[in-house]
Amino acid sequence: MIKIFRHYISTAFLGLMFFEAGVFYLAMYLGSQIRFLYHPSWYSEQDIVFASLIFAAVLTLSNISLGLYRRNLGIQEYDLLARVSFSFGVAILVDVFVYYVFPEFLIARSVLGIALVCAFSGMMLVRYVFYRYAKLNRIKKQVLVIGSGKKALELVDINAGYIHKSFNIAGFVPLPDEAAQIDSALLIKSAKTLHDIARQFSIDEIVLAIDDRRRSMPITDLLDCKMSGFEVIDLLTFYEREQGLISLANIYPSWFLFSEGFAVSGFRAVEKRIVDIIASMLLLSVTWPVMLITALAIKLENGIKAPVFYRQIRVGENNTLFEVLKFRSMVVNAEKDGAQWAKEVDNRVTKVGAFIRKVRIDELPQIVNVLKGDMSFVGPRPERPEFVEGFVERIDYYAERHRIKPGITGWAQISYPYGASEEDAVRKLEYDLYYVKNYSLFLDLSIILHTIEIVVWGKGAR
Repeated sequence: MIKIFRHYISTAFLGLMFFEAGVFYLAMYLGSQIRFLYHPSWYSEQDIVFASLIFAAVLTLSNISLGLYRRNLGIQEYDLLARVSFSFGVAILVDVFVYYVFPEFLIARSVLGIALVCAFSGMMLVRYVFYRYAKLNRIKKQVLVIGSGKKALELVDINAGYIHKSFNIAGFVPLPDEAAQIDSALLIKSAKTLHDIARQFSIDEIVLAIDDRRRSMPITDLLDCKMSGFEVIDLLTFYEREQGLISLANIYPSWFLFSEGFAVSGFRAVEKRIVDIIASMLLLSVTWPVMLITALAIKLENGIKAPVFYRQIRVGENNTLFEVLKFRSMVVNAEKDGAQWAKEVDNRVTKVGAFIRKVRIDELPQIVNVLKGDMSFVGPRPERPEFVEGFVERIDYYAERHRIKPGITGWAQISYPYGASEEDAVRKLEYDLYYVKNYSLFLDLSIILHTIEIVVWGKGAR
């Protein structure tokens, strides 16, 4: 993993992205060479270079938007052929549009067709080699875990749902008088020093997974390992890097004081506001026909007198209240009995409402909230004060998510399914805290791109 602007990126998938971008570039170049194999080309070398760059850039961005370089893509939600096919379909439309707008880059249909075949074949070959190679333990980071209790047990399956597993746990070193919960086959019980164990198993990193912080740690041995070049980290850092969240089970108050990040003020606040306005105006200019059709559909289903929009009080930055605007997706008196969580099968949702929720069209009117400054384009999901009041009382550090403006989309929204319980609120808070801690323009742009995947695949919608 590599940290770019405070956000962790998988080096394996970053390398895969650049390698495939190179394949796409060569595919267009190869397409022109094949097309004009027996006839003189009417394109200059510069024309082909520019066309190849555009082709590679569009395909790469399309792949990013479909989650094809997202390390935490689960095995169950991974459908390579469907995602690649959809990505190529989008890329073809964008390429045709670009070539139409900028005719100096126009490429013959035969060249484009050959390039697409070469790019698709090349990408499938690269992916085949990548997934075979990525399974090898010798290229993964070798991790030694200190501890064998409950927290150590949670690390056993942390990698299980990922397509690419970035690390391999070589073993667990139990502490004296610790109630071990790890399978004995994974325990390393040796009279050797910790340093010798680390060398024996070719360890790259030592992770401290100790249930009780008051328990004495092998400080001398750990210091020896640290000074000998072995990286030693705590569980908070490990979860932040590997899962993109701040683990509430391992957090402690002083960590907030001494950790980097948690600063969205000054120039960063101005930068974020400028991005909000630009992104909102661009989205509004593209989606206004969709919004108009949605309003008409709601009227047709519910009657001419039925309200199109749904207004609701939400908690914003620094606990200020504001009125969020959404397309109405439920029956008019959906909450006559008080505030309720959305359910997986919710009888209150209309037919039009079910569709616009699935593709997130119901969120589009929130662009108005962003332009007014109540919300940001990217940020934690705004919650209702009825729920927030209880969460603040029962969930530690829940109030910290309100240090910044809520957003239409966010890190928690793309990383975790739709929340419909207090347990889900805890899990989403871990992702929200990661965003608040590591905010950057780079992270915002990454979230915006991955939101396209959420809309296309309907992930997390309810």
